[in-house]
Amino acid sequence: MPVQEAALQSFAVPLQHPPVVVDVGHAVHGLSDREERFLLPELYSLHIYDWAGELKIGDRLHRIRPGDLALVPPGTLEAYRYNGPSQHVFAHVRLPAAGPRREIPSVQSLGPDAPRLRARLVAASTAVDPGHRAAEVWSVLWAAATRPSATDASTERQHPAVLAAVDHIDRHLHATLRVDEVARVALASTSHLNRLFVGAFGISVSRYVRRKRADRARHLLRDTLQPISSVAATVGIPDLQAFNKFCRSQLGAPPRALRSGER
Repeated sequence: MPVQEAALQSFAVPLQHPPVVVDVGHAVHGLSDREERFLLPELYSLHIYDWAGELKIGDRLHRIRPGDLALVPPGTLEAYRYNGPSQHVFAHVRLPAAGPRREIPSVQSLGPDAPRLRARLVAASTAVDPGHRAAEVWSVLWAAATRPSATDASTERQHPAVLAAVDHIDRHLHATLRVDEVARVALASTSHLNRLFVGAFGISVSRYVRRKRADRARHLLRDTLQPISSVAATVGIPDLQAFNKFCRSQLGAPPRALRSGER
């Protein structure tokens, strides 16, 4: 079937109940592959982009620009073409199959609303409570369906150093993350930041980074078609032997077993 560029496309999305948020945060692609494909069989994919490139949703080709929002329903193939390292904030969510639906464009420019809605997804990525996380993502979905919206982005009731550190970790999960560097960005000493993380999450900064990488790797291996080499680079362990060892120690199985659903 021929590709249609910049064609109008929308999806009917059930929004009467909050989503179940499977994963939310920052992602960087185009690190090892200039073209990637994703298919989430059971999850909606919500993205707000910081880059320019191309996205094909099904048979429709879209030009992506910074500040664009994309929503892709379950079982729909996403094909990306990057111009280099490309960052976005995202949420992968499960929505109820039944109930009233609202039409949401597959890709839309958020214009001046982009920073506010992007901040909501960032707030969701730092939220500890699952209900808060779902509420932030739900608000972005409703804004996408009913823009413009006049509500203000909410603030997380956490220490500012924790928020800054979590945001930095999520943005740079693909890179080397040293605790002293994270602490510098968070304007805190290493020991103080570790105490704050233990209070907020029950674990140290370094263990939080390992857990975040493990959770992201598990999700990408099980729920997407992203190549294993690209998954490894995305979570900051580009050496495949080291990534294999990491998956075995943190997730109990090698990457290929996790991808095939054996574990």
